[in-house]
Amino acid sequence: MKKTQIGEQGSDELVSHIVEGIRDKKGHDIVTLNLMKLDNAVCDYFVICHGNSDIQVEAIADSVEDYVKKKTNAKPINVEGVDNAEWILLDYFDVVVHVFLKSKRPFYQLEEVWADATATSLEDIY
Repeated sequence: MKKTQIGEQGSDELVSHIVEGIRDKKGHDIVTLNLMKLDNAVCDYFVICHGNSDIQVEAIADSVEDYVKKKTNAKPINVEGVDNAEWILLDYFDVVVHVFLKSKRPFYQLEEVWADATATSLEDIY
């Protein structure tokens, strides 16, 4: 069984707050990957998006942290990639957020690597 910071039922709510934070800073091409039915999954969800500049990537990651903290009082257990802002990872136990620089996202192809997951693409709303 996976460890959880806010409870299993909270994963969907957490994803919703993460998406709010991404949209607040105009993150692009938001995709959620539901990994719950995969035996080898490291978490319940991935939330993936990108920004057009390193400044926007940092702003998106900061916004996600702020929204989640305000709504759930949860903090990521790990944050990586802030120094170069090409790929910032925010780990919330059962939900992992990947914020890419637009030019780097195609290289890592997370959506293809986890192709067995249920993917949901969310519309850019600005």
